[in-house]
Amino acid sequence: MPVPGPGYSITVRVEAPPSASAAGDLTSAVGRVGGVLTAFDVVESHADAIVVDITANVVNADHVEHVREALDALPGVRVRKVSDRTFLMHLGGKLSVSPKVQLRNRDDLSRAYTPGVARVCQAIAANPADARRLTIKRNTVAVVTDGSAVLGLGNIGPAAALPVMEGKAALFKKFADVDAWPVCLDTQDTEEIIKIVKALAPVYAGINLEDIAAPRCFEIEKRLREQLDIPVFHDDQHGTAIVVLAALRNALRVVGKEIEDCKIVVSGAGAAGSAIMRLLMHKKPGDIIAADINGIVHLGRSDLDENLRWLAENTNKDNVSGTLHDALVDADVFIGVSAPNLFGADQVATMAPDAVVFALANPDPEIDPLEAQKHAAVVATGRSDYPNQINNVLAFPGVFRGLLDAQAHEITDEMLIAAANAIADVVDDRLNASYIVPSVFDSAVAPAVAEAVKNAARKSGVAG
Repeated sequence: MPVPGPGYSITVRVEAPPSASAAGDLTSAVGRVGGVLTAFDVVESHADAIVVDITANVVNADHVEHVREALDALPGVRVRKVSDRTFLMHLGGKLSVSPKVQLRNRDDLSRAYTPGVARVCQAIAANPADARRLTIKRNTVAVVTDGSAVLGLGNIGPAAALPVMEGKAALFKKFADVDAWPVCLDTQDTEEIIKIVKALAPVYAGINLEDIAAPRCFEIEKRLREQLDIPVFHDDQHGTAIVVLAALRNALRVVGKEIEDCKIVVSGAGAAGSAIMRLLMHKKPGDIIAADINGIVHLGRSDLDENLRWLAENTNKDNVSGTLHDALVDADVFIGVSAPNLFGADQVATMAPDAVVFALANPDPEIDPLEAQKHAAVVATGRSDYPNQINNVLAFPGVFRGLLDAQAHEITDEMLIAAANAIADVVDDRLNASYIVPSVFDSAVAPAVAEAVKNAARKSGVAG
């Protein structure tokens, strides 16, 4: 199912004869091996040759070699270099620090640094709450990870996680003007992580936990929320849950169903799946059936940890057992945050009429979206190359913008629900089966979410 996309984009510099057919020959060669041409630029022209940069989307490293070989095989053509545009974007990292004040002369230096800064330090020492007003704390979030559950890559460690955290910080700035900074910890010990985050918290007005494996992430978030006076938000849990709730609200509008009448099956009972189910429970669905690698979560299972036991006690009202395929029978909604290729069109056919399928495993979903569409009325994925992308970028920038603007000390479920409603409302009268959530580039999303979260924080009594 993988298709060429901008996440694996290459630029191939080739030398070719200056014939009238050169451009057609080169582009046709790329197309024959399945590359998707996105740019063709002549960078040098000589009497006996031209030098061309061909930019194309491919699938993987093997596909790159197929493109190279196809071009090299053309008469008179020589491939000079192949550049990976994703790696080029990451050279030197994606973030920098720039001062917000000018330091032009001794006068400026005396106020920004010594001796003038000492008076500001004394003011904060006398009234620590002034740190939000007089330092970067008012608009700064720590993006904290231990590298134990990065994307679909697993436990790759803090250094390898850094490009993801940099990207997260860039998204914070782009969509909500929040200053975020990666904090990649070289420990996967729960107690050490809690201790470190508590120690660095004075610099930040919020903590965004990211890519920390379950079940440790539950304990870390719970205890940090108890011990810190700033909001702690695990995006893999709550960011995903917010966007899923928003998308489900609109999907059920499309098919004309009420959530109270729906049987919802969730594949994946880790961080994201558990948070989705806990948030959905506020909407009182007809039933939720959780399934993981060992099948349906029910009270008779002998492998229940604390999280799974809570799910078994609070979902699956008839305590049914069996496989994911068994759970799908007569289900109105499927939500997958688990693993690729778990079922096909035949299983979707056993679901209730006008079924909703959210297959969110990335990059390869639980079911091929084209297969799901054979029987489901609404299909969503986590991918950008299909309609209805369920993407956390719709949530976390606006959520933190609202938290910071409210000077919130914690985050509540009411605030998460408010964020979901705001995302769903942005769609408005554009709603249809292929458009249940707005684009991540819709400029209305982050401000709407921020305003909703800020208002909910004030109503909940957690605003500063």
